[in-house]
Amino acid sequence: MSVKNLFDLTGKVALVTGGSRGLGLQMAKGLGGMGAKLAITARKANELAETELCLEKLGIEVLTISNDLSKFDSIPSMVDQVLAEYGAIDVLVNNAGATWGAPAEDHSAEAWHKVMNVNIDAMFFLSQEVGKRCMIPRNSGKIINIASVAGLAGGPPDTTTIAYNTSKGAAINFTRALASEWGKYNINVNAICPGWFPTKMSAGHLERIGEAVIASTPLHRLGGEDDIQGTVVFLASDASRHITGQYVVVDGGTCIAC
Repeated sequence: MSVKNLFDLTGKVALVTGGSRGLGLQMAKGLGGMGAKLAITARKANELAETELCLEKLGIEVLTISNDLSKFDSIPSMVDQVLAEYGAIDVLVNNAGATWGAPAEDHSAEAWHKVMNVNIDAMFFLSQEVGKRCMIPRNSGKIINIASVAGLAGGPPDTTTIAYNTSKGAAINFTRALASEWGKYNINVNAICPGWFPTKMSAGHLERIGEAVIASTPLHRLGGEDDIQGTVVFLASDASRHITGQYVVVDGGTCIAC
């Protein structure tokens, strides 16, 4: 098979959660640009409508589904909608996420559970649903979990995102565990650990520490609007068929400079 064909996603169906903006939209563009049929989910219908127009202008086929992944009982019906439209799910990108800033000693139970529900519990229940219904029966599939460099370390002393950091560390080991268990079904499970990208979720932090982040990053820049597309396409394609249980750090070198 030629290298071009290894990366080709024509005919594949990719489901991207949290795909209406930020890194989710960037990854959706990358997957769609390589030929995949897209289904994207997010909570806000108005943002999904804008994203649909954006992707259709790029010639990318897309199904949009308004869905709150923290309501786990809605997951089967969301998968139903994708299967009714496309008949399969070949690639699952677990990107939807939540964060909450509060000192550990004052972190409320409600906020803790909100972060864990979206970042870990929904990741498991959706992977389980897609795996059981779409990937295991066909002995094929790609699951890509979006973790974070925040899951690789505790963070600076003034960090107050203990639930987020904990959930992203859990996402990395969830990736390893599921890859080990589902390798027998020819399902690749890998993770991406983005560093600092200017998104709605990171905007508040970057206002305070953006210059310091850039100064301490070997490549001396934040992640850009194209910088995660190649990674997700690689992990979704046959080019990565012998890679599983791994995480790829996309952070401009920040981690190696710590």
